[in-house]
Amino acid sequence: MKKILIISDTHMPKKGTAFPEPILDILRKHIDYIFHAGDWTAKSVYEELKTFAPVYSVKGNVDQGSWSSTLPDKVLVDIENVKVAMVHGHLGKGRSTPERAYRECQRDGADLIIFGHSHIPFHEEKGDSILFNPGSPTDKRRQKQFSFGIAEIDQSTIILTHHYFS
Repeated sequence: MKKILIISDTHMPKKGTAFPEPILDILRKHIDYIFHAGDWTAKSVYEELKTFAPVYSVKGNVDQGSWSSTLPDKVLVDIENVKVAMVHGHLGKGRSTPERAYRECQRDGADLIIFGHSHIPFHEEKGDSILFNPGSPTDKRRQKQFSFGIAEIDQSTIILTHHYFS
């Protein structure tokens, strides 16, 4: 079984100079991978996260500068017989962020599509895929609480949960 921390839209250091304690608590426990669905704004966030576990990442619409130019628009990875695709959610055609993320990844045969951009937690099945947005642990915007996601993947079984905090 692989345990994955899923975050997006950290907007650090503008929206926080350090990760909130609920994120640090998860990072201190056993995490196999970290997926960040874009809008980092600073390479230092990546540098900190990679000290805990391997990091998969994509570029968000606010990521600028030379470091962000090294980030892909899409990541595809197989974990425990599950094909995971990740995009930020701002590119492509569609009237909503989930629709854009789905359209960007539907040809990839992804079992799980991770995205961010809207800062709104989202978990829904569409076709043969599960769409998942963790929300944001540092910039909740109009949401009641900050949030992140945990995925537990075991031999093609996916368990996804949102975790909320104030």
